[in-house]
This record gives sequence, C-alpha cells and structure tokens, in this order.
Amino acid sequence: MSRKTYQVITQGKFAPLDDEQRAALLAQADEHDLMKARFTEEGTVTYDRALLTFTFRVLVPATPEDKPETVLEKAEKLTAEAVRRLGAGFRDLKSRSTDLDSIKIKRKGR
Repeated sequence: MSRKTYQVITQGKFAPLDDEQRAALLAQADEHDLMKARFTEEGTVTYDRALLTFTFRVLVPATPEDKPETVLEKAEKLTAEAVRRLGAGFRDLKSRSTDLDSIKIKRKGR
C-alpha cells in the first residue's frame, strides 16, 4: 500500500499556567526555541518566553485513503501529548497540513 506524508503545523495557546508550570517551561525554553523547530514524526514544540502560545510541527504518515481531517486529528493528538509531556495544558488548537507528495519543485533553467 502506498504511503503519503503530510507536514502539519498546529498552533495553540497554553491553558492558564500556575507558577510551577511557568518555571518549568521557562527552564526548558531554550530547548524549544523557534530556531530548533524541525518536522519529524515525533514532532517538535516551540514557544517563546511569554508562554502564551506554542507551535507544534510534525510529519504525519498516511494512506492515500486517509482524509485530510484524519491527518489533522492525528497531528492534534500528537500535539496534545507533547504539550502534556511539558507539564502544561492547551486550548484553541488550529492545524494546517501540506501533502508533501503534491509539492512541485521548480528547477532553475527549466
């Protein structure tokens, strides 16, 4: 069966944080800097020191039969797990995906 890969970006807001959660996130902030963002199957969470919003980048493998909504649901589940591992809650998730197989690369000189 053929596989497809989607690149998904999910943005969200942190749920209200207590002092302990804020301190823990700030202690890890350098590890979650935008410059360290990568699209991987595990995904990466980035956020700034204001601790208001975050972004999760992930590669989601799918079958050709998977609907775009299914891909976004998988990505948002991974987002939720990643943010919880950081010790925080979340709200207002919004995702967008790109089917990497549909990207056409223009070569110079063609």
